[in-house]
Amino acid sequence: MKIIFSTVLQTLLLLVLFTGCGLDNYDEPKSKLTGKVVYNGEAIQVRGTGERVRLQLYQDGFQKYEAIEVFVGQDGSFSAMLFNGDYKMVTRNNNGPWVNSRDTTYFTVKGNTVQDMEVTPYYTITNADMKVAGDKVTATFNINQIVQDREIDRIILLTNKTQFVDDERKVQRVDFTGDDIQKGAVTYSFDLDDESKKQKFLYGRICVWTSGADQGVYSPVFSLK
Repeated sequence: MKIIFSTVLQTLLLLVLFTGCGLDNYDEPKSKLTGKVVYNGEAIQVRGTGERVRLQLYQDGFQKYEAIEVFVGQDGSFSAMLFNGDYKMVTRNNNGPWVNSRDTTYFTVKGNTVQDMEVTPYYTITNADMKVAGDKVTATFNINQIVQDREIDRIILLTNKTQFVDDERKVQRVDFTGDDIQKGAVTYSFDLDDESKKQKFLYGRICVWTSGADQGVYSPVFSLK
């Protein structure tokens, strides 16, 4: 009986050993996908922290046809390590400051691959600048309406002590709503609060938030001091 038990135990150990070796021998993805979310070739800048914008990747030919979720950085860039093959990239449902049409891009990965994702934002921010003089911050920029039936919910000016600046990561946030909302070439100003004043380094950013959207569209980050 002891001999039988010993033989069974050895067999089980061998099975575990070979199974482990088999798992270790699976290749890891080695091809890097890089790109940006763009409109007319220009990157769409978004929130870079917290509940971020994500894209979904699907690879044809796999039994498990599940989405690979890819996070979009605040400058609109994204990257992922993938296996070579045919893919489609889809915007996530109700996620992002753009038309929720589930835009889809088809492409092939063969080695390192660059592929942008084209979307239609509700609004864009162009010709932006943000400066501080004394304790007052002034932001100048153009608000361009791309989708005619969507209105602006609020315009947000932000400061932070690092170069990651958005509505979730900030030192100071100032919202403009209602009659204060303008379009076209605009100028907005606000006074630094005590927390912003005491920062050795301070960065600023502009955000335009469309009514009904889960995310705002952003300007680049500006060094204020």
